[in-house]
Amino acid sequence: MKKSGLLHPELLAAIAELGHLDEFVVCDAGFPIPEGLPRIDLAYRPGMPPFLDVLEAVMNEVVAQGAVIATETSTQLAASIEALVGSAEQVSHDELKDRAFGARFFVRTGEFTPYANVLVVSGVPF
Repeated sequence: MKKSGLLHPELLAAIAELGHLDEFVVCDAGFPIPEGLPRIDLAYRPGMPPFLDVLEAVMNEVVAQGAVIATETSTQLAASIEALVGSAEQVSHDELKDRAFGARFFVRTGEFTPYANVLVVSGVPF
């Protein structure tokens, strides 16, 4: 058994399979995940687990080269996301949903805050 970091086996496997420039999404409970794309569903009740907690845990395991958030995201939430992933490109929520069709997987949180979503572009550690 792992003694620290992420413990969720499906999430760990998805992260381990990421390559340079692969994209994945950490999203709120209401984000429309396209049918047929892998979903790692962590939600177990409204608000739990919180989006930022999950994003922080994931980012402790991943090198990010970039990120995309919706322009509709509140300034405070956008700043919190950028503190975890680095600078983030801002696009409309509709454009973010369209771009998400290319994601390798989705991590669904129980977050009920509007626009608590980020598309992360995987980088390399060198």
